[in-house]
Amino acid sequence: MCLLAVACGAAQEPEPERVTAERQCDDALSPGAARALEMVLKTKRFEHDPRGGLERGANELVRDYETARGLTLNPPVCRANPPTGTERVDLRFGLYVDDDLFGDVHPRGLHPYDMGVEAQSGPKKAYLFVRCVSPRLEGSDKRPARIRGTLVFNDSELPDTVPVREANLTVLHSVTLAMARELGCEDDAGLDEEPVFEALPE
Repeated sequence: MCLLAVACGAAQEPEPERVTAERQCDDALSPGAARALEMVLKTKRFEHDPRGGLERGANELVRDYETARGLTLNPPVCRANPPTGTERVDLRFGLYVDDDLFGDVHPRGLHPYDMGVEAQSGPKKAYLFVRCVSPRLEGSDKRPARIRGTLVFNDSELPDTVPVREANLTVLHSVTLAMARELGCEDDAGLDEEPVFEALPE
């Protein structure tokens, strides 16, 4: 009886807290992205981020592709925040249409980069647009899925500098690459293994 109780108790124990940057977002962060996250949130310790967000997010994108014909925005696939303070980073994915691209429009606080179909990054948010052809997305060989990754701070006093912009885009690139692989996108949705930063003229 005691052994059974112990075994049952062990099976019901909550997942241990993951407090390192590397363990955030279903372990999707590359070493460089983990360092970037530590830099922008000014911490090496993070609250527990439950697993399963990437799988859920990929399933939501598959569903959107089958049913939606416009911009979609799903719940965060992951959230990173320090154990103290209110600052946090949310990463979300949804579908977009070509009219949702920034193009020649340069919103204040965002700066364009030559990454994916389009990328924009600033001190408070970053965007990365890609196209995906995958067996999970029926018909995407003729109509590629247009996927938008978004990184957003709920509150940030970070300066608008090149290191901050590139750090935010590094985190978003890493999770977007992981999402592309979760979906089985051909050629990793056009993303390199590591981010290559080429700022575009504004």
